[in-house]
Formats: sequence, C-alpha cells, structure tokens
Amino acid sequence: MKSVRAARRASIGVAAALVFSMIVAPQRASAAPSGASGPAPAAAAPAPPAALPQPAAASEETLRAVAKLAGVGVEDVRPTPVPKMFEIRHGADVVYMTQDGQYLFNGDLYVVASHDDLTEARRSELRRSLIDAVPESDMVVFSPPQPKYTVTVFTDVDCSYCRALHRQIAEYNRLGVRVRYMFYPRSGPNTESWFKAEQVWCSADRKAALTEAKLGQPLQAKRCANTPVLREWELGKAIGLQGTPGIVASNGTLVGGYLPPAELVEELKKLQP
Repeated sequence: MKSVRAARRASIGVAAALVFSMIVAPQRASAAPSGASGPAPAAAAPAPPAALPQPAAASEETLRAVAKLAGVGVEDVRPTPVPKMFEIRHGADVVYMTQDGQYLFNGDLYVVASHDDLTEARRSELRRSLIDAVPESDMVVFSPPQPKYTVTVFTDVDCSYCRALHRQIAEYNRLGVRVRYMFYPRSGPNTESWFKAEQVWCSADRKAALTEAKLGQPLQAKRCANTPVLREWELGKAIGLQGTPGIVASNGTLVGGYLPPAELVEELKKLQP
C-alpha cells in the first residue's frame, strides 16, 4: 500500500512540475523586476490571447439545471471548452463546476498547448462589461484632445500611490492616455476618505476638487445626495480590486497598481496596439 501511495505522490509531483515549467515559471520570469529603482507596484499586464477555444454547446435545459445546482441565475452560467464543466460567474470572477454539481474548481483554466489563460480572459471580458455599463457622466475624466489609450482608474483620494499618479496626470495626457477616475475609498463607507470622495463629486468643478483633495487640501463643498461613490466602490469590489490605484485597460485587463506614465503606455501598447 505504501508503495502505491508513494507512486501516486510521485506521479502528482511530476504533473505539478510539468505544469509549473510550462505555465507558472514563464509567467514569473516575465513579471520579474528589471532592477529599476523607484515605486512601481504594478506587475506587467498579461498580453491578450489571440484566439480562444469556443465553449461547448449546451441546451437551455442543461444551463438551467446547472444554475439550480449552483444556486445562481441561468445568466451566470455558461459552458466551457471542457466537456461537462461549466463556468459560474460572480461579479467579474468565475469558478468552475461539473454538470452534475459534484465538483467545484476555483482557479485558472489554461490551454496547455498555447499557455492561454481562459479564466483571466473571461475576467477581462466581464470587467469590461461591468465598467462599460457605467456612464462617463459618473466619472471624473482627464483627457488629451486626441487620446490614444483610455484607462479607468479606481482611486482613493488619500492613497499615496493614487496621489503619485495624479501628480503626473498632465504627462499621462501628453502621452495620449485618457484617465477616467472612479471612486474607491479603501476604508469603506462612513469614513473620512469616503466623505472626501463625496465632497469631490458635489463640487462645482470636480476635476479641480479632485486635484485639491489629492494635494491634501480641505474641500469647501458640502456632501450631497445621489453621488456615484457607493456604486463605484461596489463595482471595484465586484471586479476584484485588491488596492488602489486600480488601473483597468479599455479591454478589461486589470493592469494593476501605479505605473509611471511611460511604463503605463508600454503596457497599454501590448494590450491595445
């Protein structure tokens, strides 16, 4: 019995090593820092895959049955390229469940031959859909006359890296980057940062107020009703933000945290050439 168990462990170890060598190690190598100094907490954004396998066909009856087993709406279920494995959506994240509901898989699904990450591609698609549903009238936008790139930045007025990004807003714009700010006070509702975000929104000149708030200057505007702060904070949680600034490219890729203007442009060139 011990020899069988040992053989199984060895087999699993070989498989794990194979997956690591084919997928994980190359990703870590590509994301390794170059040795440059200075604050740049964002990792390199993944390049979008060229063509992804199409989900297998599934009847409406099957989708409804899987949705019932998962306890979600049928609109949150769709088949995957893997037979009898279904995607279950929650916000901009997904997990996988077998058709019979007996097994649940929480992790990224890769195409071994191409190394494409199907799960992250789907997350990007969902992020884009959720963000595109927000009108720009609910954002604070800094844009050059003829933008080449557009990013949506979830920001906290008291976040140091958010402030570092905003100090360079003119340079981002000069390089053709259009920045659409959405509010994401990390401290949550009914906190000082939250109230400052509401004050920015309630100011007559929101762009000037946001700049003043990020400089640590007190704002004169009073809080008002019907601000987008709560909706955008909830959206940030739905797309899986872990901190601020949260930079999302126009294709839905979560670029990550702060990047200096030139470095951000290089990442955006990879994502939207």
